[in-house]
Amino acid sequence: MREPRFWTADLDPWSRETAPLLRALLTPVAFMYERVTAGRIQRMKPKKLPAFVICVGNLTAGGVGKSPVVKTLRARIMADTGRRVASLSRGYGGRLKGPVKVDVAQHTALDVGDEPLMLAASGETWVGRDRAAAGDAMIADGVEIIIMDDGHQNPAIAKDFSIIVIDAATGFGNGYVIPKGPLRERPEQGLARADMIVQMGEGPLPEAANSSRLPVSRGHIKPAEDVGEGRYVAFAGIGRPEKFFETLKSMEVDVADTVPFPDHHVYSEDDLAYLRRLAVDYQARLITTQKDFVRLSVAQRTDMCYLPIFVDFDDQRLIEMIISRMQDQS
Repeated sequence: MREPRFWTADLDPWSRETAPLLRALLTPVAFMYERVTAGRIQRMKPKKLPAFVICVGNLTAGGVGKSPVVKTLRARIMADTGRRVASLSRGYGGRLKGPVKVDVAQHTALDVGDEPLMLAASGETWVGRDRAAAGDAMIADGVEIIIMDDGHQNPAIAKDFSIIVIDAATGFGNGYVIPKGPLRERPEQGLARADMIVQMGEGPLPEAANSSRLPVSRGHIKPAEDVGEGRYVAFAGIGRPEKFFETLKSMEVDVADTVPFPDHHVYSEDDLAYLRRLAVDYQARLITTQKDFVRLSVAQRTDMCYLPIFVDFDDQRLIEMIISRMQDQS
């Protein structure tokens, strides 16, 4: 789904007129959503696993860059510790409940979800609707460090280090809880359970994040390799497609046109036919994100490429704090 326009703090003329009424109507639903989330977190006793558990979560609906952070952290921590590190996802959009270790040669996005399949291309990845059961299965298989991709509001597993990822461009939106706004919970409550903030991109931190006095590390999405010369038509079905388009622009890629789709969009043959017609019209090649690419079949990927990315942190504070916490607990 696309985020409603009234979720943003920077309202366009249409939203400035309609947002107050829509928010008033949605206030009771938002109140119930907030109470249910808070109640679940307070009631459930997290299971302590015999492995070091890192959670990369966020406080808002939509994409903020968690999965690229998980991918980069997994590689860095494995390199720095020499221990077996694996990521754990719920498997949103996949049919398998798990626990299951993702195999890129065997599974598709329809099996395990697009983000886990993308993560599995560069390292060990598991999915499981029941996070505690998945954690047990991972440990039984020999995993020593678990990095949860999302799950800050899921209290099933005790976290040893919790990271909140914030998109510098969107912050906490209009500051209201779903469906009145994009927040999964109130920032002061979510930040109170966190150890660190990772802000993706340039911009000021939301006031609530500043007030938390949590340490902050800034990350930037960077291309892992060049895409080559020529013209491209770019398309993306992620939380904020414009972030992908802006990354291509920053690389000075010749982008003839851009086509956004909703997050986790399942591409139909009509969608792909339209995109291919655009590419022919512009005498260009299609380019997308790796997350979109893995949702396509091998036949659908013909004459198409994706941009591999990683997260470049401004400093080493995040890695150093995680390693220090591990040493303290060993």
